Amino acid sequence: MGHQKSRTNANWTVLSEIGPSPAWSGVALLSEKSSITSAARSIELDRRALTILRQNEWGGYTLPTRGLYPYQWNWDSMFVALGFAEFDLERAWTEVETLFEGQWANGMAAHIVFRKDDPSYFPGPSIWQAEGSELPTSGCSQPPVASSVVRDLYEKDPAVGQEYLEKLFPKLMAWHRWFHTMRVISGGAAIAVTHPWESGRDNSPDWDAALANVDPTGIATYTRRDTGHVDAAMRPTSAEYDRYLKLVEYGRQTGWDHAHITREGPFAVADPGVTFILMRADRDLKALALVLGKEGSAREIETWLYHSEEAADYLWCEELGAYAARDLRTDQPATGVSSVAFLSYYAGMSVPRRDAKLQHTLRRILNTAPYSLPSFDPEHSRFDSRRYWRGPAWAVVNFLAARGLAEYGFAAKAERIRGDTRRMIQKSGFFEYFDPLTGAGAGGDNFAWTAAMWLCWASPTTDVS
Repeated sequence: MGHQKSRTNANWTVLSEIGPSPAWSGVALLSEKSSITSAARSIELDRRALTILRQNEWGGYTLPTRGLYPYQWNWDSMFVALGFAEFDLERAWTEVETLFEGQWANGMAAHIVFRKDDPSYFPGPSIWQAEGSELPTSGCSQPPVASSVVRDLYEKDPAVGQEYLEKLFPKLMAWHRWFHTMRVISGGAAIAVTHPWESGRDNSPDWDAALANVDPTGIATYTRRDTGHVDAAMRPTSAEYDRYLKLVEYGRQTGWDHAHITREGPFAVADPGVTFILMRADRDLKALALVLGKEGSAREIETWLYHSEEAADYLWCEELGAYAARDLRTDQPATGVSSVAFLSYYAGMSVPRRDAKLQHTLRRILNTAPYSLPSFDPEHSRFDSRRYWRGPAWAVVNFLAARGLAEYGFAAKAERIRGDTRRMIQKSGFFEYFDPLTGAGAGGDNFAWTAAMWLCWASPTTDVS
């Protein structure tokens, strides 16, 4: 990517164009004395990761893993595209294209695209009854990493990417426009999620207080399918699932009126994860607009970025020394620190007077967890090292967090996170997520996005570009 440019005022440094620092692209985590056995093991894992991506292919899209997740998930597919790009760039572009086959007329890219009704998954398309697209989908979205992924794919080979970019750009613009109009409370700037599934971090403690205010009375009897594939102790609780389904019911009753759901629905939380990922995606989309000579689109994106400082201000929690989710119905912040708090750097956002506190918080968490980056603070009472987003480390969030840290010069912490991701995969394989206390794998096995992160970032073969 290009060089870094900054726009500053008295308190802020905001990167308008983000490029990789030397710390990001040239880190060497293996010493010259690495054994032949370790090298052979790395090659074996490279081959295994490639095989997992191929085995999870389902036509032009990729299943996260067979059984547990039998459809196309939004941000899963985008991370998977980065893995494919290491050995089949055109297949990577196809992964992005197939996601947008399910884009809604209002611009939303749904969190699940259902191309068939698979009885092994609940809730399927008959429960969502979402009719905003020609293909059946869910009724909410997911973290918008697509524009950032598209920029990465384009810059790998602009000659190959030009035609794909021209087709995808208006779809990406429409999706970003949807977020900035349908998921912002009037007068605010941070992006709201109206269902925990929209955050990608389904059962994070960030949602506990807001979910407690959702009354699940009256939901239809249902049978969960996820716990038939994975230990129930690694999944959301039944009480959480009741509320998830109540929110689906509410959306269905509104005819999936997204503006109304954000404004009036029972659950709306400003999410640092989606907010920071969208900030980065906006900057990357602006860079792509300029590549295509779309000055009008670039100006529109600038109007979105204008509110970035305000959004970060709202999400900052002085008591926690970190960015935190905030319930938009009660204006109360979350009580603990999630891993997405550290995506501010990935977003291109640095506040000097806050950075010392944020770095202190990160250092404390890294010192607590033998394997970084735990999805929730290990010193908090609600931490659970094996239950989904209440503590486990996830390779994809590690990738985003480390990338941002490296770009801002925090090379040692970025290397620590990357090295821990590598060690967890080497120890346990390609699991959905990992226990940050032991490095043990948890959730689904043979997981596509974990394999993709290995291929494009964590494998020793990526040490030398």
